[in-house]
Amino acid sequence: MSQVVTVPATTRGFDCNATINAAAAAALFTHGYRFAARYIRRREARSSDLSLTEIAVLHRAGLAISIVQHVERDGPPWWTPWAEKGTEYGITAARACGELTIPRGVTVWLDLEGIMPGTDVGQVDAYCRAWFEPVQRAGYVPGLYVGYGAVLGPAALYRLPFTRYFAAYNLDEDQYPATRGCCMRQHEQKAGDVPTGVAFPLDTDVVEADALGGLPTMFAPDEWDGALA
Repeated sequence: MSQVVTVPATTRGFDCNATINAAAAAALFTHGYRFAARYIRRREARSSDLSLTEIAVLHRAGLAISIVQHVERDGPPWWTPWAEKGTEYGITAARACGELTIPRGVTVWLDLEGIMPGTDVGQVDAYCRAWFEPVQRAGYVPGLYVGYGAVLGPAALYRLPFTRYFAAYNLDEDQYPATRGCCMRQHEQKAGDVPTGVAFPLDTDVVEADALGGLPTMFAPDEWDGALA
């Protein structure tokens, strides 16, 4: 059995772009992590994307799951967003979540970073709004992961319809959405973050209530308690 949970502040998790097997999931739980942020497709699926099998593995280990859609590119060559892409990627995110039996009410993150310098702010705004609509319509809580090269400043981020923001490790606090801030913060991997036997890199993530009290929701096993972390 599984459930949708509102994740409490101070809960520690991690994000990675690798399939997590049972041994790694158990080691990560023992290391103090209580959730895994894992990726879904933007267009074609990748072998490392989240699967039904991996969901079962993570839940058996006691880990909740946060959902992130792959960004088009997170570094040079930079990419260019527009509204039609937002609609396409949002529809794909909703479909991928449905195929994975992700329940309604879970936060699904749009990864916003690596945008072509000089891209018009209005174009990025339109992309985000276009992505938001099909994800919300499918019953999920649209969230925005904000990284380097997102183009939108604090005021523009806050004016978007999103109510959940996830700060990348390279996002300074003065770049957070105005008024609200972020409810989850990523930290770059450092010594001691990866337990023995885990062969893939990861970034650590920490939940914190934003300035308006917002917290992320995740797909968790029964009797999950993030406060154990």
